[in-house]
Amino acid sequence: MKDCSQCVVRNRAVCGGLQPDELEALGQLGRKQRVLKGQTVVWEGEDALVVANVIDGVLKLSMSTADGREQIVGILFPSDFIGRPFGQQSPYSITALTDADLCIFSRAAFDRFSRQHPELEHRLLRRTLDELDRTREWMLLLGKKTANERIATLLLELSTRMGETGCSTEQVDLDRFELPLDRQQIGDLLGLTIETVSRQLSRLKAAGVIDLPDRRMVVIQDRSRLQDLAAAA
Repeated sequence: MKDCSQCVVRNRAVCGGLQPDELEALGQLGRKQRVLKGQTVVWEGEDALVVANVIDGVLKLSMSTADGREQIVGILFPSDFIGRPFGQQSPYSITALTDADLCIFSRAAFDRFSRQHPELEHRLLRRTLDELDRTREWMLLLGKKTANERIATLLLELSTRMGETGCSTEQVDLDRFELPLDRQQIGDLLGLTIETVSRQLSRLKAAGVIDLPDRRMVVIQDRSRLQDLAAAA
């Protein structure tokens, strides 16, 4: 990454608080890598040799049960951070749901740089705490919300996160987006069967809350009603 000042997620990524000279120094340690849909970047249980910023695309975090079943435990969007600084092994696999662009660093080099730049360590800590809050919210979703409320919550989350851009002046339609997950993956993420996911999406469409032009595209037609459903628990 020779020119981090042109990065579209710079202001939202963990490196956003660095001064221009510090950003240039960090950029010399990183490299941009294209990851194709379905490619695994990090494997569960393996040594955590790299960390990365997501520049573009969507990836999933997944863990495996003892009998080999996969559980999706999180979704990564542009500006999100991949990997475990100061850690030895990855507790989950990271796989691209869409083609994605990453800014990748050697974990050892990134760890050394972080120790020398407290602002970067501070942003990493703040992001970790934000992730902890998000995890607790997800526990509420899985433990208390109905299937309909879970679907509504996920659609709002996807709408917001996929609509974020690096340019604050760019106008983005938050009400129209393509699902990065198929019905089975949505079920895995929300603790629902694929039949339940399809049924709830159809009910939202029939109620005029959303439209589904095809299997992947979602158009939010009544955001207020969707927000009411998501907040019902």
